[in-house]
Amino acid sequence: MTRISTTLPMTQAGVPDLTMTQHLENLGYDAISMPDLIVGDGTPGFDPTLVLAAAATVTDRIGLEFGVLSLPLRPAAWVATQVQTLQHLSGNRVTLGVGIGGFPGSPFWRAVGAPLQGRGRRTDEALQALPGLIRGEATKLGEAEVTLGPAAPVPPILIGGNSEAAMRRAVLHGDGWAPSLLSPAALGRKAVRLREIAHELGRPVPSISVGGHAILVDNPAALEQFTRTLVDVHRLPQEEADNVPVTGGPEQVAERLHAYAEAGADMVGLSLDGGDWIRQAETLAEARARLSRSRTTQADQG
Repeated sequence: MTRISTTLPMTQAGVPDLTMTQHLENLGYDAISMPDLIVGDGTPGFDPTLVLAAAATVTDRIGLEFGVLSLPLRPAAWVATQVQTLQHLSGNRVTLGVGIGGFPGSPFWRAVGAPLQGRGRRTDEALQALPGLIRGEATKLGEAEVTLGPAAPVPPILIGGNSEAAMRRAVLHGDGWAPSLLSPAALGRKAVRLREIAHELGRPVPSISVGGHAILVDNPAALEQFTRTLVDVHRLPQEEADNVPVTGGPEQVAERLHAYAEAGADMVGLSLDGGDWIRQAETLAEARARLSRSRTTQADQG
């Protein structure tokens, strides 16, 4: 069954609406995803660890996913301590999505003294150390040997990014690969390359968790603005940009979820934009339910 996740909406005060975590859990969502977008220029940004910890206290089953954490901004030992804590608080519901980090020239990166160069190397070093640190094993970090506790199970580790370097990193260090803003056709092409890389390196093929945006209400202006951003900022061809956002009702969304699954996705995470978040969250949940019923019917008939 295709797994689904989404981000939380914002309250009128402009902070994540934690009351909606229970609604998502009741709708059968597999995870809540929290991005790590601290830019430092006034753009709203929230520490994902704190938000997910708060979500853990008001839910029982739903997964808690970093989507994705910027590793070069944080010491590996600190990340491991936070993951250990969140695993204990949530009953081991964490999925640790990580990446090399966006906005490296932003005020926040400069303020914390994060290097603008060598982000890939720092990420690889952190990924090598994190599993042992989270398990409470003695781990070499620079000149120090570090042991952290209380030990916790290592969560699934997803590697974010669309590049070949990200795919290679996922094969070498991760349990899954987490690209974003790809149409099903584009994802299918990259999934082929992911399998080739895994074969070249003699490693298992990672799972795929694709992220995107959905506008499941009638809002042409929001749809046009989003696709324009894909073209102007992300440099996607117009034809590709038009096929990235997920739109329509439950039937159309179920078809898109099926297309992503056929392309290789095990999980689809969609930010719900354009207004009426509750209605859109329910539409996505109904679409997944329709897809599941359709597959059950086909299996029974086959």
